[in-house]
Amino acid sequence: MANNYQMMTVRVTAIEQATPQIKRFTLAAVDGSELPAFTGGSHVIVQMQDGDKRHSNAYSLMSSPRNLAHYQIGVRREEQSKGGSAFMHDKVQVGDELTISTPNNLFALTDVPAKQVLIAGGIGITPFFPQMVELAEQGADYELHYSFRSPEHGAFADELASSAHGANCHFYVNSEGRPLEVDALVDRLPRDAHVYVCGPRPLIDAVIDACRSKGLAEEQIHWEQFAAAPQSGAGFTVVLAKSGREIAVGEDESILKAIEKEGSVPVECLCREGVCGTCETKILEGEVEHRDQYLSDGEKAAQKTMMICVSRARGARLVLDL
Repeated sequence: MANNYQMMTVRVTAIEQATPQIKRFTLAAVDGSELPAFTGGSHVIVQMQDGDKRHSNAYSLMSSPRNLAHYQIGVRREEQSKGGSAFMHDKVQVGDELTISTPNNLFALTDVPAKQVLIAGGIGITPFFPQMVELAEQGADYELHYSFRSPEHGAFADELASSAHGANCHFYVNSEGRPLEVDALVDRLPRDAHVYVCGPRPLIDAVIDACRSKGLAEEQIHWEQFAAAPQSGAGFTVVLAKSGREIAVGEDESILKAIEKEGSVPVECLCREGVCGTCETKILEGEVEHRDQYLSDGEKAAQKTMMICVSRARGARLVLDL
């Protein structure tokens, strides 16, 4: 894959408190021009400067791809925030300017003429808004299944229910004894259906397992989760081939952090979540445990490159083209 991110400045024109934990931000070009086109499932990376700290988070675009006067993103305040979501919730105000990337899409709809089933949990609802616009335009057979823990945490549920997509939407509220039964849902789908899931990791894993049990092919199962993979794992040594420098990577740190701490080699990385691809690095020796969402399964199996912001060595030593 090749990334083609460019950065641009936008102004926050509206902020809506959708739930106690989720805000919707509307972003427009500073000069009032149209923003770059995008397709359903696309995300942008928001860069934030908080004093001497910098944060970069990826957020799905939830506005219509047919209205480029603005973008909209939904931001959930994470309990274990690395700083980005807290900054967006506590410090960003209407009128502020933010630096964002142009859109990129790792969660695009397939063009196969089959049933399209969208499964969302919590903030995972956001990428499905523009996808449903596209599916409706195509006259596709589609349905949305949206699960959340209680009515006050069902971000945008009322909006969806009253929209043109309302008849295609199904809602599941755990606190009311109406949970999403993933196995039963997947079991009734046609064998050629394509399933898309976005939300908490347990939901993603449950949907993937159910789809595989039903016999759906891997290319029929699509998922996305913007959360950095856990960095825990055995420590190892990374060798920077261009200088011969050896750097120890601790059990709870990424290769990127270890290199930055050592301070001799500048490395570009926009997202730090294994999403953007800007830190893709060639592997010269060693085997990698890939934890990113950017490389395809084939690219991961080839062991040619890695994302040093999240992926780790499988052994004690890794040589990189840095």
